[in-house]
Amino acid sequence: MQKEKKDNLIIKLVFGVIAGLVIGLYSNEAVIGIVQTIKFVLGQIISFTVPLIILGFIAPAITKMKSNASKMLGVMLLLAYLSSLGAAIFSMISGYAIIPMLNIVTSVDGLRALPEMIFKLNIPPVLSVMSALVLALFLGLAIVWTNSKKLEAALDEFNNVILAIVYRIIIPILPAFIATTFAALAYEGSITKQLPIFLKVVLIVLVGHFIWLVILYSIGGAVSKQNPISLLKFYGPAYLTAVGTMSSAATLPVALSCAKKSKVLDDDIANFAIPLGATVHLCGSVLTEVFFVMTVSQVLYGTLPAMGTMVLFIVLLGIFAIGAPGVPGGTVMASLGIISSVLGFDDTGIALMLTIFALQDSFGTACNVVGDGALALILNGIFKNKKK
Repeated sequence: MQKEKKDNLIIKLVFGVIAGLVIGLYSNEAVIGIVQTIKFVLGQIISFTVPLIILGFIAPAITKMKSNASKMLGVMLLLAYLSSLGAAIFSMISGYAIIPMLNIVTSVDGLRALPEMIFKLNIPPVLSVMSALVLALFLGLAIVWTNSKKLEAALDEFNNVILAIVYRIIIPILPAFIATTFAALAYEGSITKQLPIFLKVVLIVLVGHFIWLVILYSIGGAVSKQNPISLLKFYGPAYLTAVGTMSSAATLPVALSCAKKSKVLDDDIANFAIPLGATVHLCGSVLTEVFFVMTVSQVLYGTLPAMGTMVLFIVLLGIFAIGAPGVPGGTVMASLGIISSVLGFDDTGIALMLTIFALQDSFGTACNVVGDGALALILNGIFKNKKK
């Protein structure tokens, strides 16, 4: 039964991508204006529920960890930082070895402007993502410290309510959201004009993503003493959703559903690690950003950044990634300050960086999402026996 649901979701996601491309390539301005409106509204609905999902899953999961809660939070944050830092170092070494040998064309002119939306329906979240995360952490830890049974039971009920919202509202609208996203990209011309320009770089980064995921899941399997494939095989729908939405936060419902299908993960640890990882673990985006800033530096300024400068950049980038929002382009937007101050990029460099990053943002996000499962597997190995 689970396999049938998984296959159905994959089919719907793939159909959403194909339908979006067809609509974008063959529609006129009026139709794309409607598509833009639908995309905006669906995105607002998803964004509204993300803080509720974080609060509804992380806080109850902490209360179930009991005395291990504080330790698990610290370990998860450390693992997220080390994963991002390791991915950045791997990317930096690869960049110094590969980029000088590439001949990269940077012209991205000729894109069509997207038409205005018919209307905007703003649905602001009750909390920001970071506010929801901090509230969930504080609330869960405080309930553990005070042993408040009534609040613990209330959080369990809230978890069930949020689960119903995820399965009855969010997951059903995701294929439509993905279709509208790809329709906008196809109409604008990003698919046909930008992709060929940076194809070499994007392909290199994609290979880097898969190498890093192999490393992460190998470590996760070794620490947990479980076969990592038993978890990884369920992540297909989450990967496709991340590719379509370009957002770890928007992919959270599907990622959590995929992780909980595996029997190698304890449910409480999955409920804790996957939502938290969607906010603090951005290894794929970090790996991508490091390689791309080196590429842009070579293209615009004729040289790669100095080794010392890059080391400082990636140490800071790992910290910024923990606080970056899990939304499209969140990592690069959060780190624009250090791109300009540490690497010395001017407005042209920043603009090109945003363009090339946006081109592959979906794949970096997919790497982030799948990587969360590896961190959950490591936590499972460290804490499951203690929890028992």
